[in-house]
Amino acid sequence: MKKTSLRDFYEGKISPYRSYSSYVKEKFGEKVYKIPIHLKGSCPNRDGTKGHGGCIFCGEEGGSFEWESIGSVRSQILTTKERMKKRYNANQFVAYFQNFTNTYLPLSEFEKNLEQCREEGIVGISVSTRPDCIEDSYLKVLESYSSNYEITIELGLQSVNDFTLEKINRGHNLQSFLDAVEKISQYPIRICVHMILDLPWDREEDIIQAARIFNKYKIDEVKIHNLYIIKNTKLGNMFESGSFLPLDMETFIERTILFLEHLNEDVVIGRLTGRAPQSEVENSNWDHSWFYVRDRIVETMLSSGRVQGSKANL
Repeated sequence: MKKTSLRDFYEGKISPYRSYSSYVKEKFGEKVYKIPIHLKGSCPNRDGTKGHGGCIFCGEEGGSFEWESIGSVRSQILTTKERMKKRYNANQFVAYFQNFTNTYLPLSEFEKNLEQCREEGIVGISVSTRPDCIEDSYLKVLESYSSNYEITIELGLQSVNDFTLEKINRGHNLQSFLDAVEKISQYPIRICVHMILDLPWDREEDIIQAARIFNKYKIDEVKIHNLYIIKNTKLGNMFESGSFLPLDMETFIERTILFLEHLNEDVVIGRLTGRAPQSEVENSNWDHSWFYVRDRIVETMLSSGRVQGSKANL
């Protein structure tokens, strides 16, 4: 048998997991690019409804950093779309409302934001939110777009361990997530879940349990993150004082592979690592680039013959 390598992965000849890029190529016939949309907002874990300050790792701009433009939703779409066309010769795009809790906005504002996505080349709309901010009125608005766009809700969960969720100040528990999934599943909407796999309060058993829960509830996609420590957050202050030590890269790699092995092979993997601007972090990717960590995961899986779904039925 021919030995596989990282080059084979880059050339698209083989992958030990089901990547988002392969999924969209199958569905849309070519690579689809996400247009990150940055909006000022909040969440019930910041404004006092559920808590103050947000999650211990969350910075002032929310939980994501992939944004390039400012202005209205439409202007951000048009500006970024033009850049992507020139740089990548891109033709199809997903409008990605990435930061804060988008379904915590007033319903009228939420509707206006979605309406501005009706632009040439947009084939999907992805909305980030929290499990405790899922209401039928918002889902019905999203459903009205489903005949023309692929609709995805991205739920920040991070852990299935209620003790860990309390430690990171999520402001909700696992049951809130399960209730949200059951509600969303009544609509033609994909579900993507965000998980941080190197939270030190989790055990390997929690990682396996997460995969089993996602299999049972037929989650469509998972985005895997490693924990990065942002300056001027509660976690950042804990790191500076020495009261918090992140897990090492090898532990994250092993946990990620273990999770993938127990996850159904048809679940799309939106990403394998997180990333943040170096100017804003105390610690990120163990002083490596995000793609170095990603490549280490892939190389380890290829060299050991470990693949997504191989232990899903155990």
